[in-house]
Amino acid sequence: MTLHDAAYANIESYFDTGAFQTELAALVARPTESQDPRGKPHLHAYLHEDIAPMLQEMGFTCRFHDNPVPDAPPILTAERIENATLPTVLSYGHGDVVRAQEDQWREGLTPFELIEEGDRLYGRGAADNKVQHLINLRAMRAVIAAQGHLGFNAKIIIEMGEEAGSPGLKEFCAQQKDLLKADVFIASDGPRLRPGAPTIFTGSRGGVSFDLEVNLRDGANHSGNFGGLLADPAMILAHALASITDDHGQIQIAEWRPDSLTSRIREILAALPAHDTGIALDPDWGEADLTPAERVFGWNSFTILAMKAGVPEAPLNAIAGSARATCQLRFVVGTDVDDILPALRRHLDRAGFDKVKVVEHGENSFPATRLAPDHPMVRFASASIENSIGVAPDILPNLGGSLPNDCFAEVLGLPTIWVPHSYAGCSQHAPDEHVLKSLSRQALVAMTGLFADLSAQSSNLKLQ
Repeated sequence: MTLHDAAYANIESYFDTGAFQTELAALVARPTESQDPRGKPHLHAYLHEDIAPMLQEMGFTCRFHDNPVPDAPPILTAERIENATLPTVLSYGHGDVVRAQEDQWREGLTPFELIEEGDRLYGRGAADNKVQHLINLRAMRAVIAAQGHLGFNAKIIIEMGEEAGSPGLKEFCAQQKDLLKADVFIASDGPRLRPGAPTIFTGSRGGVSFDLEVNLRDGANHSGNFGGLLADPAMILAHALASITDDHGQIQIAEWRPDSLTSRIREILAALPAHDTGIALDPDWGEADLTPAERVFGWNSFTILAMKAGVPEAPLNAIAGSARATCQLRFVVGTDVDDILPALRRHLDRAGFDKVKVVEHGENSFPATRLAPDHPMVRFASASIENSIGVAPDILPNLGGSLPNDCFAEVLGLPTIWVPHSYAGCSQHAPDEHVLKSLSRQALVAMTGLFADLSAQSSNLKLQ
């Protein structure tokens, strides 16, 4: 029996006997909410009681680290070094989840119990990100069990604060460059483009959040007595927001329009199938001369996340004294990160909105990153996955969302390969989050094949 045959048999047995579902259920049962203080003890327990024993059983040496940021969640690193001459793969996962939203799950579901319904396994973290690093770790174990060794060196980093903006992760990577030194980064997060076909993406869009505020006076004033006499903060803010895009969402700030949508990136995106989001898209929204794939993977998008003036729940006949909008720009490589908010300030001033204040958020922001889709490791991973499951991966230059890939691509200087094990309709960050059993089984086989190929070809890998 070949290495691949033995490893495939191991991973298929792991899934088919129910062991995968049992282990995922145990991980989901840990209420690791990083955005809620009640989750704090569970963040520690997840690393010490759930993940470390799993890694130690696989021959990894584990270390627990305090976060460089005071009171931020802990970080676990693990390594299995078989031979200093072998290439080293760094992988990553995050064990924290967003708020449970217990009262919003439909009847019969609860966030911290894995519940099976047909092809779906429901639970908070089932898709983001517990199932994703579980699949990768167990795929490595299948290779070890097949031949008694992994065939390459492996390092793992599991953080517990990604849903809170990965506080301290970049500082940790900078401080621990020697500990995290590797040749390539392979990890999983985010959704596939299609549920039935794997995806590889090599970076992510960046994201910056900020508030726009208009504060004209304390308190509100009667709209009958003062209407037409006092400037309306909400009206000023609405006009300022409307100046940022046109009425179809096309960005009007020149500095926010990237220069990185090259002919090669367009060629890569043109080869993609239709984006299976499960949601009806608006064809007339966004940049007019771009395809849907180019809009979400190759361009920037501006979003108003929330707005408030007065008391929306109980409106009064009064002109509010202030108004606020929380906004976000998702941006690709080719956007000057340091000039995003200064460019907005210049735009607002030119348009006469000097009363609008730009308030930067200090959290929940990630830079944009992208590895060339023609990189040798992208080609290697794509060919391996297709050989394992008979389906060619969809190749994206970057994820439409944001994640802390800059820690690995820029701080550690690694080629980054992401192979997501979820799909767009998984209700990530929402009630009724779930993962598909069929997708999980396919992903287990694909990752087992990828790690087996890395083992078999470790001495001949082209990493640059």
